[in-house]
Amino acid sequence: MTLVDSSVWIAYFNGENTPQTRLLDNLLNEEIVLMGDLILTEVLQGFSKEEDFLLAREALSNLECVTHGGPEIALASARNFRALRRKGITVRKTIDVLIGTFCIENQIPLLHADRDFDPMALHLGLMVVDTI
Repeated sequence: MTLVDSSVWIAYFNGENTPQTRLLDNLLNEEIVLMGDLILTEVLQGFSKEEDFLLAREALSNLECVTHGGPEIALASARNFRALRRKGITVRKTIDVLIGTFCIENQIPLLHADRDFDPMALHLGLMVVDTI
């Protein structure tokens, strides 16, 4: 079971050939790929054409969708953000802290292509999928 961040989905839908998109292609045939509610929003809001939006929505609706939020994840995310800030690291997007914290708390590996997750892996125990 793997959660895939919007940074990978966006590249995937744009037809980019990256280590992460190739791995996503394999994961879709081999194991459970989770879709997060916040990730779903980030991915779908980027489609300018209605037809592309509808096709992507349909494709993504086949994945198991999880909710990233709630009071417990919100509090843990605030703690994680503050812990990183004390180390001199500021994560650029609050949504990334929520997604990373959800994965940490639920011990779910994350496939991503976003540098915001690197300090969470290094300092907070976020499990990331290796693409090498």
